[in-house]
This record gives sequence, structure tokens and C-alpha cells, in this order.
Amino acid sequence: MARCFVTRSIPGPALERLAAEHEVDVWPGRLMPKRSQLLARAAEADGLLSMLTDRIDRDLIEACPRLVAISNYAVGWDNVDIAAASARGIPVGHTPDVLTETTADFAFALMLAAARRVVEADAHVRRGAWMTWEPGLLLGHDVHGATLGIVGMGRIGSAVARRAEGFGMKVIHTGREGGVPLAELCGRSDFVSLHVPLTPETRGLIGEAELRAMRPTAILVNTARGPVVDPAALGRALRGGWIAGAALDVTDPEPLPASHPLLEAPGLVVAPHVASASHGARAAMAERAVDNLLSGLRGDPMPHCVNPKAHGQARDEG
Repeated sequence: MARCFVTRSIPGPALERLAAEHEVDVWPGRLMPKRSQLLARAAEADGLLSMLTDRIDRDLIEACPRLVAISNYAVGWDNVDIAAASARGIPVGHTPDVLTETTADFAFALMLAAARRVVEADAHVRRGAWMTWEPGLLLGHDVHGATLGIVGMGRIGSAVARRAEGFGMKVIHTGREGGVPLAELCGRSDFVSLHVPLTPETRGLIGEAELRAMRPTAILVNTARGPVVDPAALGRALRGGWIAGAALDVTDPEPLPASHPLLEAPGLVVAPHVASASHGARAAMAERAVDNLLSGLRGDPMPHCVNPKAHGQARDEG
């Protein structure tokens, strides 16, 4: 029986399956463990089920001599040092596919909320400012018939594109599989929606040049990773009227402090990284994460592995 450390309680019954085979230590707090706490609990673990907010870097991996499997409760894995894990022969799992449609739903919800100023409208009513119907009150931008530029036409980007068809939108895209150049996409789009992983190439992908290339009526939507967008440049773009608005599910830093100057910028909608937060999607992610961890602990290939060549590497080399 192996010892597993789960860095946060996760929805659904999946952890019961893990506990039926192994000793399971679940971090009890609502917030993530502090670095010292993470190191102390992970150091005793054979298996680690981590959240995207946990920094699983080389130092942590080296401090965990018993560790044989890491399962990340996320599609992305930018919080895990894959090279360090691979060097130890530790497979790293992730949870693709099961949150694609849910995240695409939320990307479209953000797009509609920013375009039609839903958050502002709700606040207008709640503060008692709704006195009468006014023809010029809270005018927004049409989504139907607009041009949607998708940056990263993978699973989620493609799912957003399918939803755009129902609104009669014209879809253009850019990414590794082709499409139009990013600068052209920014200039042609009424909405720019980001769906790329965080890599050295995509960090700061949307900066001042890209934001200045966008139309003054355009809206930026980010459900990918916060550092894909330069936050200082975005603040300047919103205050300077380079773009009409932005809708973010992810930020840099994350979480975004209540005192952060970006929150004072006009035309901004921010959600607390909840694009995959439906009951069904989060429970399915848990099942996938546990499947990965159980396989890794058995020494079998993980069903969804970021570094499949790491499987068996430590045994093969030593």
C-alpha cells in the first residue's frame, strides 16, 4: 500500500477509489498548503495528486525520495517541472478532454458578459440606480455576426468556434496548425479569445503591440493562463481605449489582489479561474486524476501522461 498526498479536497467520489487501495492524506484547508507544508507532506508520499496552484518544481521533487507518480488536477502542467520529474523516471498525469466543453461554455459566457456589460448592469440595479428605461443606458457590442479570432485552435479553441457558429460569427484563428498571423488576427477580430498553453513561447504573447493592433471596439477573452497576457499592457490598453474591454478567468498574478491596479481599469470582467467549475467537469477531472495516479503507483502507463517516456526510466537506468 502506497502513501498518497492530495493537496486539496476534490469533488466527486474518485478519492474513495484511491483510498480503497492506498493510504490517502488530503490537505484539509480550503486554501492551498504553504510551501513548507507542501514540502513536509509530499516528502512522505509515493504518489502526489497536485492542483494547478501547487509549485511542483525540481527542489520539491528532489525532496521526495519515495515519489513515483504525480497526477496534476488540470489540463495544463506549467506548475510541474516535467524535466525534473522525467529525470527521476516519474510520470506526470493531467486531465484533458473532460473539461473542454465546460471551459468553452465559460469562454463564451465571458465574451457575452463583457460585450453586453452584464456585470455593470447587475451592479447598476443593485445600487438602486435603475430609475427608468433609458435608450442610451449600458450600450454594448453585438456578438452575433461579429468576427471571432481564436488564438490556439486546440480542443477548447475548436469548441469555442463551434459555439460561434450558432451566433453567425466569422471565425479566424492562429496557432501551431496554421491560420492567419497573430497581428492580422488582432486587427481583424471583434473578439480575441485565448486558448494556448503556457510555455516560454506563449508567455507575454499578448502585449502592447498586439493590444494596439486590436480594434478600439474589440474585446479580449482569456481562459488559458494568466501570463499569456502582459497585465501592465492590458491595463494601459483598457485605460487608453485601445480596446473596448477584456474578460479574464485567469490573471497574472493569480489570485489577483483586490488592490491590483488592473481592477480599476474600465471595461474589465474578472472571474476567479472557474472556467471548468461545473459539477460534472470537476468530478470527471477527479476520476481522470485518480486513474492516472493509480496506474502510476502500479507501475503501469498513465492513461493521460505528459511525459510517457519517463515510465520505467528509473528502473531501466538503475
